[in-house]
Amino acid sequence: MTLARSVRNLRSLDRRFRQARMLGRAIKSSHHPILAHIIPIRRCNLSCAYCNEYDKVSSPVPIAEMLRRVDLLAALGTGIITFSGGEPLLHPELDEIIRRIRSHGIIATLITNGYLLTPERIQQLNRAGLEHLQISIDNVQPDDVSKKSLKVLDKKLQWLAEHAWFDVNINSVLGAGVRNPADALTITRRALELGFDTTVGIIHDHSGQLRPLEGEERSVYQQIQSERKPAFWAFAYDNLFHKNLALGQSNEWQCRAGSRYLYICEDGLVHYCSQQRGYPAIPLEKYTSEDLEREYWTRKPCAPYCTISCVHRVAMIDLVREKPRQALARFFPPGQAGTPAKLPLGIRFLSSIFLTPENGRPQNPAAKAMAGAVMRVLGIK
Repeated sequence: MTLARSVRNLRSLDRRFRQARMLGRAIKSSHHPILAHIIPIRRCNLSCAYCNEYDKVSSPVPIAEMLRRVDLLAALGTGIITFSGGEPLLHPELDEIIRRIRSHGIIATLITNGYLLTPERIQQLNRAGLEHLQISIDNVQPDDVSKKSLKVLDKKLQWLAEHAWFDVNINSVLGAGVRNPADALTITRRALELGFDTTVGIIHDHSGQLRPLEGEERSVYQQIQSERKPAFWAFAYDNLFHKNLALGQSNEWQCRAGSRYLYICEDGLVHYCSQQRGYPAIPLEKYTSEDLEREYWTRKPCAPYCTISCVHRVAMIDLVREKPRQALARFFPPGQAGTPAKLPLGIRFLSSIFLTPENGRPQNPAAKAMAGAVMRVLGIK
């Protein structure tokens, strides 16, 4: 095991605790954003054919303005701030913005195409306090649809494995524009070999439309799911959203974009997400608790076929908060109709602590005391 991986594992314990506290706070209250994506620059050094989130001309958002936006998000109670783009690493003062995020006790994460990573740049991100980085790799060999290929990025992944103190997730993709579905399995296996977390995304086309996975795509998707052994939230997400997306079927859920999830563009406007820019398009400095409350309940017509996993995962937290037993049943569906949900041992233990018995009897004193202690540690009470 490399020194960087050992440091990453040690720091990951602290991150997991902070994430648990953030989750506890999110379950306790619905009146603050859980996650915000913020765009420090719209320009990108690539031009993937399916992407509609970049240009070739934009200048970086001035540092003073970026710091002001971070402070505004902190004032709203935001738990996680993620840099997206464009390509965020093109912003010359990104590290200072990361430090500002961390100064508020907010979790700082980054989505990048990885092209600009070097050992020195990774060390700079370590020192700035970055906590999580994601790279989405589209194919093994670059083509005219995407240059985000394993061939080009594998050395970058090795450098991350050797030097990064932050968590790394490698996302492979299936869906529109992916010519060789088997590439996603190759990418997943390489990420696991290097000790990284992995996800698989089902991507939309350039117009944001979803189509079902077919034939080889579906087989590859199922093989990835069997090999990557996802943790609780990823496993639950697959059951709740991904399985329907893979079939091209709609999902019935309450989108919390504009409330629990915010997308702040380079102009400082709050939008629902990257695919719904223009709604509600309110300046961040004018975004209030009333806006958060309104959008918490607003039905979004695009939700049934949405492919944006960040928004899905945020909604899952509120489902747990509002309807915990229903959430668990959906996260861990029974093998056969009419049989009880197959909850993992740890989830059954937590359910016995936090949920009142289904038979209506009062919670026993030991479980009640344990629940109180855990909630105090997590900052829920």
